[in-house]
Amino acid sequence: MQTLETDRLVLRPWEPEDAGFAFDLYSRWEVQRFIGNPPRVMTEPAEAEERISAWRQMDDPVHAVWAVQLKDSGQLAGNLLLKSIPASGRSLPLQASGDTEIGWHFHPDHWGHGYASEAGSAVLRYAFASGLRRVVAVTAPANTASRKVCGRIGMRHLGQTTAYYNSLCELFEATAPQP
Repeated sequence: MQTLETDRLVLRPWEPEDAGFAFDLYSRWEVQRFIGNPPRVMTEPAEAEERISAWRQMDDPVHAVWAVQLKDSGQLAGNLLLKSIPASGRSLPLQASGDTEIGWHFHPDHWGHGYASEAGSAVLRYAFASGLRRVVAVTAPANTASRKVCGRIGMRHLGQTTAYYNSLCELFEATAPQP
């Protein structure tokens, strides 16, 4: 997994010692309310450890899940992901759709600073430089903040879909720049 840098951020692999932050992030309803079908918060620190372990074991030349760290303080701010998005379906676990999803989850202490847009733009550049031709994002219809981030990073709104996650989502896409 490649570490990425922006003016203010370092996007790096998650480390086992980041589990406390991950648990704090994903145990908050204000973060989780739009994630999952149905949404649920983490209730045990071991869940964060398991999630970090799974992220660290991703074996893909392009897909990754990055910890987003502030350069000036070293403090973790959130999560940025580029991964296979599951198609809606009748059986669980849901199967891969063939599309790649970009997404972000930030701690409420770091909302409103433009970090999601800055990190998302860096990951889109990385995705296209790595050979991906198309990246999608899905948001809950009520998640206006994430919908705005999609627009800020140059994604086009394609309307609503039920194609992913067995859920009604707003669908956004970005395509690789033409040479």
